[in-house]
Amino acid sequence: MSPPETSGAPPRGRPLSPHMSIYRMSRYSLLSSISNRFAGLLLSLGLLLLLYWLISLAEGARAYAGAHAVLSSLPLKVIYALLALAFAYHLAAGVRHLVWDTGHGLSRQQSQRSARWVFAIALLIAAVLIWWALFSGAGAQ
Repeated sequence: MSPPETSGAPPRGRPLSPHMSIYRMSRYSLLSSISNRFAGLLLSLGLLLLLYWLISLAEGARAYAGAHAVLSSLPLKVIYALLALAFAYHLAAGVRHLVWDTGHGLSRQQSQRSARWVFAIALLIAAVLIWWALFSGAGAQ
């Protein structure tokens, strides 16, 4: 009896999982997929800011005043812009996946084109959200 393999590689003669040999992701699809996951992670981390704000609201005026000072600082405004971009990208990529679920846009050329559209639409949505936050009176004191 031979000792078990410990290298982490599959034993010889055993087929690899189909995804290793069937799917060929283009760099656009790969970048789009990774970006979508990263955007989701950023949004999850952004929920901590929302939670901090909600807890400060529940604790009263004094706690809220302290949270307001922190949450209205310039570094956090930059983070809000990044969160708006993450939201916009995750939204656009989610719509792309919904279209894929219908069986459309799955060819390599269509996938590359839709990846570019997702990036462009995300930038447009994020710009609108950031403009709205800065200039609509939402940031007025």
